[in-house]
Amino acid sequence: MGSGSSESMHKMSDPEALERTARAALRRARSQPPPLRKRKPLGRRNQHEQDPAVVLKRTVGTPRDRTLLNRLNRAARAFEAERFADARRELQPVVREAPELLAGRELMGITLYRLRRWREAIEQLEKFRELSSSAEQHPVLADCHRALGRWADVEALWRELGEESPSAELVNEGRIVLAGSKADRGDLSGAIATLEQGWKQPKQPREDQLRRAYALADLYDRAGKTVRARELFKWVSHHDPELADATIREKALS
Repeated sequence: MGSGSSESMHKMSDPEALERTARAALRRARSQPPPLRKRKPLGRRNQHEQDPAVVLKRTVGTPRDRTLLNRLNRAARAFEAERFADARRELQPVVREAPELLAGRELMGITLYRLRRWREAIEQLEKFRELSSSAEQHPVLADCHRALGRWADVEALWRELGEESPSAELVNEGRIVLAGSKADRGDLSGAIATLEQGWKQPKQPREDQLRRAYALADLYDRAGKTVRARELFKWVSHHDPELADATIREKALS
């Protein structure tokens, strides 16, 4: 037996060496970005306005359709009340028995997102994307991929969001997620550039514009651009004192 084999045997019998090897393997695994998810391009047909009552009657028949519709409605009320575990429980038979129902897939996806169950949320929202040909939940879906470090998926969904030309609100939300993913990778300058692109302070900002401004102020602060951060936190807190901790952070930078 050669010296190389002897050394390998020694490492296998040395717990500390084995632990070091395992840690090194884990670091290598984490450093390898996961492959881009294979997804079909969005089709032109958009069924987002389908009637749940009609779909359920066609899918499960009567009287089961009424039971599932009631569950869907209770789930929506639970979600609005931020009782996300209750919403998930109500939705489980709806999604299982009527997998083509967009309202069920969408609500289950955003419910799982709020529960921080990223992989399960991705499964539902990717299916919603496929069935609806809609980019409406792309920011939420991208944020789920971001939570798992799937940067290629975040960027692919951002490109698709731009190609679909949805509402300005959705684009802002998607831009915030994209910037956050760059910051997660240590690219603060790229994250700032993403949020600065085309940015102007509106006189009567929407909620999504305030969130974008808050995210940009946070990045300024992290990058050491204190004056810019303070000014933007002040602007956000002027329009919405209750948004996150903008008021506290503005005062802390004064």
